[in-house]
Amino acid sequence: MVRYVIKADGSLEVFDRRKVVKTALKLGACQKEANEIARKIENCFQDRIKTKQILKMVFDLLKEYRPYIKHQIDLREAIAMLESKPDFELFVGKLLEAYGYEVEMNKIIEGKCIEHEIDCIAKKNEKNIYVEVKHHMNAHSKTPLDVFLEVYSTWLDLKEGYDMGKTNIYFQEALVVCNTKITEHAAKFAKCRNIKWIAWKSGIFSLENLIEKKKLYPITFLKILDPKTQARLVKARIIFLKELVEKDFNELQKITNLPSRKLNNLISSAKEILEGLK
Repeated sequence: MVRYVIKADGSLEVFDRRKVVKTALKLGACQKEANEIARKIENCFQDRIKTKQILKMVFDLLKEYRPYIKHQIDLREAIAMLESKPDFELFVGKLLEAYGYEVEMNKIIEGKCIEHEIDCIAKKNEKNIYVEVKHHMNAHSKTPLDVFLEVYSTWLDLKEGYDMGKTNIYFQEALVVCNTKITEHAAKFAKCRNIKWIAWKSGIFSLENLIEKKKLYPITFLKILDPKTQARLVKARIIFLKELVEKDFNELQKITNLPSRKLNNLISSAKEILEGLK
């Protein structure tokens, strides 16, 4: 009997046990544990269950094998919980730096027609890259064509501004970084106009893979993080769990002005997650 799941966008998809296994593995389970979790979910599966409920079941079952999981939420949702500005822009800037780019944030550059506020300028291998950062609070929405049309228009104006001597920065590439998937029309246009993109599970690099490869998990990965504490950490330019763990405690307390007990709890949870995800 074919059974279906309801995706976040409301569409139906045939239940695939392999996807449950893959999710469990990404959360730190070994192959044996992932198979066992998938088997348990399959055995109690109700037709047309929401994928969000399946994810919750994976988390709940994984706690039996990996206690650290109780401290974290789903990565996709964690990124959506960042504020668009300044949180996600800071996250993207530091992510690019971790991969060897020189980064300048929020620059005003003169084009042929008008000035443009650029989210990020990334430099690597003598190339200047115009980076547009696009964040969605709804992790399951898609970044539309309009974003890429605007980026292309801006990119052209900036290049023509350089030709006219209005700026000394020539942008060889344009890049869109977003926390969602992108629409088919957006992808088609981007390929045609040579605009690169980093998005959820797509693009020149998958955002998810870039994060997991270097363990650059956002602070919102922590279940115990409240909005006020999040704002203080971001103001202190702390955006990764790694930074919480690696930075000197006294320095952290000084720049965040957080109580010792709260800071210790955050660091302890972050350590447990990072060690569990090795």
